[in-house]
Amino acid sequence: MVSFVKVAVIATVTLVVDGGETSKVHIKIRPHPQFKEIYQAMLEGGVQRLATRNLTPGLTVYGERLIHVKNVEYRIWDAFRSKLAGGIIKGIQNVPIEAGSQILYLGAASGTTPSHISDIIGENGHAYCVEFASRSLRDLVNNVAAHRPNISPFLEDARKPEKYAIFIPRKIDTIYCDVAQPEQAKLLADNADALLKPNGWVMLACKSQSIDVTMTPEKVYKQEASILRNRGFNVKEIVDLEPYDKAHAMIIAQRPSST
Repeated sequence: MVSFVKVAVIATVTLVVDGGETSKVHIKIRPHPQFKEIYQAMLEGGVQRLATRNLTPGLTVYGERLIHVKNVEYRIWDAFRSKLAGGIIKGIQNVPIEAGSQILYLGAASGTTPSHISDIIGENGHAYCVEFASRSLRDLVNNVAAHRPNISPFLEDARKPEKYAIFIPRKIDTIYCDVAQPEQAKLLADNADALLKPNGWVMLACKSQSIDVTMTPEKVYKQEASILRNRGFNVKEIVDLEPYDKAHAMIIAQRPSST
């Protein structure tokens, strides 16, 4: 669970409630104790959430709440809308995404999690977002990439990295994969062969029901982790994402430079 261990920035915020009455509440923002550019927010009533510093002040992506503390705007990060946020709350130990990172995001959908990654990597980082569904890609372009120059969208099939690799000018630090495909680990490893730098990381939001409905989720996670190991990755952790996502796990691995 989220815990607060660093000195907080505290602000008093005036909320307008029904009938026009106002109520002052205290909101606290603290840097996450493990991961840079990720924050912990304590809202009214002691509710705890993750947050990122908004790269595009005043703009939301999926209706998330914006809070202002000491002249800085933060976006509340909904763990029920983002597997990465759910994984962080569930206690993953490795989030290889930080300011300046070069990220390849497979299965970007309409851009909920990519937008928070955009906040984290900042102006000196870049996220190359691959999405196969044209409607989702349109939302990603119009609602996210249009306002965030550190995001480049591609309408492509993540099973064919050669189609977009030529447009990515440098090797990638981390590949984040969230696709509903039967061969998720293979797809991820194929992209790593084409684009991942030595010692680079991969994060697989494994969807067990998309791989084999006859197997238990735990067996599917072990199977996909084994595929990554056979492709030269050191699997660091496998974290179940319930209750935020049913039958999902986050698998995090690193490929050594000698591979």
